[in-house]
Amino acid sequence: MTTRSINSVGNSATRSAAQTAVAAFAAILLGSFLLYGVGFAQPQQIHDAAHDARHSFAFPCH
Repeated sequence: MTTRSINSVGNSATRSAAQTAVAAFAAILLGSFLLYGVGFAQPQQIHDAAHDARHSFAFPCH
């Protein structure tokens, strides 16, 4: 019975690390899209909004 508890705790920790990795990857993709996808958008209003947001976070963009 003790062995079963240790295995379930080990699987839970592994699952948690995998979920953390997936969440981090999703955050990187979303952040990349926001910085580069919207930043290079053609409509001037979208570009200006992204430009102003970068300046508000002190992110150098030019």
